[in-house]
Amino acid sequence: MAKITKEQYEFALARIEELLPMVDDYTPANDRNAVELTMMSDVVIDYEKEHYPIAKPTVAQLIQLSLDEKNMSQKQLAIEIGVSPSRISDYVSGRAEPTLKIARLLCATLGITPAAMLGY
Repeated sequence: MAKITKEQYEFALARIEELLPMVDDYTPANDRNAVELTMMSDVVIDYEKEHYPIAKPTVAQLIQLSLDEKNMSQKQLAIEIGVSPSRISDYVSGRAEPTLKIARLLCATLGITPAAMLGY
């Protein structure tokens, strides 16, 4: 696919706004508006992937996000996986990276996928 210009991106965004009210979950996939909405969405996605990439979260961010989601304190996590609360603080602050053994425990306890923990 050719490189998408800012003008094409902005056109696609505007066109999506126009098309959204015309397409819903019951619109057939081969409907003209549904097809155009898909095409415009692809243009926006491709442009944003190139110009506004989303960085993968760090291990520290993954741990903090998971703690927040589970409404769990660092101290509770420390007790659960058998390390000191200061060690958890080191992981959350980014001062230290967990060992493979601790990373496994973090994944299991916090519901983090191993792939995410490894940065994939």
